[in-house]
Amino acid sequence: MEEITNVMEYEEIARQKLPKMVYDYYASGAEDQWTLKENRNAFSRILFRPRILVDVSNIDMTTTVLGFKISMPIMIAPTAMQKMAHPDGENATARAASAADTIMTLSSWATSSVEEVASTGPGIRFFQLYVYKDRNVVAQLVRRAERAGFKAIALTVDTPRLGRREADIKNRFALPPNLTLKNFEGLDLGKMTVDKTSDSGLASYVAGQVDRTLSWKDVKWLQTITSLPILVKGVLTAEDAKLAVQNGAAGIIVSNHGARQLDYVPATITALEEVVKAAQGRVPVFLDGGVRRGTDVFKALALGASGVFIGRPVLFSLAADGEAGVRKVLQMLRDELELTMALSGCTSLKEITRSHIATDWDPPRSLPSSKL
Repeated sequence: MEEITNVMEYEEIARQKLPKMVYDYYASGAEDQWTLKENRNAFSRILFRPRILVDVSNIDMTTTVLGFKISMPIMIAPTAMQKMAHPDGENATARAASAADTIMTLSSWATSSVEEVASTGPGIRFFQLYVYKDRNVVAQLVRRAERAGFKAIALTVDTPRLGRREADIKNRFALPPNLTLKNFEGLDLGKMTVDKTSDSGLASYVAGQVDRTLSWKDVKWLQTITSLPILVKGVLTAEDAKLAVQNGAAGIIVSNHGARQLDYVPATITALEEVVKAAQGRVPVFLDGGVRRGTDVFKALALGASGVFIGRPVLFSLAADGEAGVRKVLQMLRDELELTMALSGCTSLKEITRSHIATDWDPPRSLPSSKL
């Protein structure tokens, strides 16, 4: 394999290696996939305003997330069914995150259980939660995550129904028969059958199991059954950011579910600033979606994010090269962020400000009036 020099290169390797059904499941977005493209394109409309002649011989990228110290503001987003990408699946991802000294979020729909992931060794891990119709299932899952040492719950709030992912419908997507959704195995909810309907197996599974009545009162309910901090994942507006704070969220993840739910929502980097302003510094706001470069990370931080989560780059690098691939993605993004900071004149994350970027929605900058 010729040397990989950036995160995007893993996608083509994964495409060649994976069965079409699996690659399509990971890669595709909802309907026209406008938001899927926009999640990337929107970053390219943000430009830098680098500051020069700053001593950048020492750069500190460390940060804290919910009180946990990590090496960089780049974390792993929850992505489902990672054993479809590589036999080591979520266990490999967990080891890579731990080696990079950052946070991994485990999906509810993982092909490794919370206990298996915990047994890979030390590491700060969050658990992504889907709320099932059967609340006993939810309570049990949350308790297991707590016992396994997970440090926060990332509650996905944008999926009362599954978005229309046409590739999955064409491919009749279902979890391969040799795999199960390990967290639900003992509950008879671990298998996914493709029924005769004109839908993907996953869409049918969601329709049967995931609770469409989910509302803010359930965010309150969750706080009664766990002491873990709750991150609300899937916020795109100021209105919902305010409600998240009012309802006790410990943090907000600005996410459009990898552009897999409602098409024609804005890119997450576009929605970020509105959400940050509405949160008023009361809780940290994170960005999920479209991050492929260290420059993207810097732009998110400049717009007020406390950190970013990466999803598809993990799946594609895992497919290409297992744990080593995921380690390399985290290292490349780290190195690129460090270089971007140096060339922008920032030696720590707190020095990255809104004035380090220019967006196409900025008011025109008034020039300092010169004394003639």
